Amino acid sequence: MAEEYKAGYPLAPANSYYRSDEEAAGSATSSGLRSQKRKKWLLYGVAFVIFQTGIIVLFSMTVMKVRTPHFLVRSATFGAFNVQTTTPSFNLMMNTALSVKNTNFGPYKYENSTINFFYRGTPVGSAQIQNSKASFRSTKKINVQVNLVDQSGNTELGNDLNSGILPLTSQSTLNGKVTLMFIFKKKKAINLDCTMDVDIATKELQNVQCN
Repeated sequence: MAEEYKAGYPLAPANSYYRSDEEAAGSATSSGLRSQKRKKWLLYGVAFVIFQTGIIVLFSMTVMKVRTPHFLVRSATFGAFNVQTTTPSFNLMMNTALSVKNTNFGPYKYENSTINFFYRGTPVGSAQIQNSKASFRSTKKINVQVNLVDQSGNTELGNDLNSGILPLTSQSTLNGKVTLMFIFKKKKAINLDCTMDVDIATKELQNVQCN
């Protein structure tokens, strides 16, 4: 009977336990690979978020940052040029070149304005500036003609005219808006505040300095 039992029911292979160990090892290896992949994708996700954050910060600090444009007197030429030293006075027709430098990534549209000229604090002339715009990252050139007149006859004016140098100042303000991405608008008022000298002998504008 014992022999029949053994013959009818063969014993389990001797290496069955080794196969179980191999399967367990394979399962552990597969689990380790999946864990490494999850860590790798997690690192990719973190790196992507950091990259996107950097792009947003860079974009906000460059493209989306609104800077105040610069408003300057660039140069001038003269038409009529009448200067009297005996009874100190002057009557000058000055063709003035102005500029609006816009460094923004969007146009700057400004309204009508006025530029005023002074001799030692006394108003001597003004000119109108028509509304327009300075395109993005460009310089808008403006030409205005102004008649400068002072017939006060005071001693200080006489001394300046005799020295050959007529000191002038100019002031103006432009009110406008910078438009970014065709949607976002930011109001910006820009001031012009310049000093300059008129060389009477050469009839030239010199030493132009603007704040």
